[in-house]
Amino acid sequence: MDAVDFEIIHELQADGRLTNQDLADRIRLSPSPCLRRVRRLEESGLISGYTATVDQVAFGLPITVFVRIRLERHTAEAVNVFEEHIGLIDHIQDCYLMAGSSDYLLRVVIESLEAYEALVRTRIHAIPGIASIESSFAFGSVKQSRVYPRPGVPARPKGGRAGR
Repeated sequence: MDAVDFEIIHELQADGRLTNQDLADRIRLSPSPCLRRVRRLEESGLISGYTATVDQVAFGLPITVFVRIRLERHTAEAVNVFEEHIGLIDHIQDCYLMAGSSDYLLRVVIESLEAYEALVRTRIHAIPGIASIESSFAFGSVKQSRVYPRPGVPARPKGGRAGR
């Protein structure tokens, strides 16, 4: 990947509905080579698809819960059973395998506290091998981004100060 590929990815992450002409204009490339590069990025699997970003609250799922799960055992079978069950629960948007005191961190979106209680009681508690479940409710969102930073670029300029 070169700098132009990074620009293409950045622009498409920010707006996946860009036409090839608009994308080419933004990255200062003619349309044909731009389209070839996009197709190459798609074929390589670096761009794995396109999606619509939907407002979670307007959609009817105003509550975000971060759930820390600790398993009783860490055998291959216990892990597989847990991960298979988690994959079947649509309200679980993300599931991360963690280092530290929790084995997994889940991000759940749901319509109400009552619905979350029902989800825990009927779906999550039903998964064999869970030692503990700890839930934290998000009050709001300060930042959500779907645009990755460019690898190798410092988080802030050298000598710069945060908050400028």
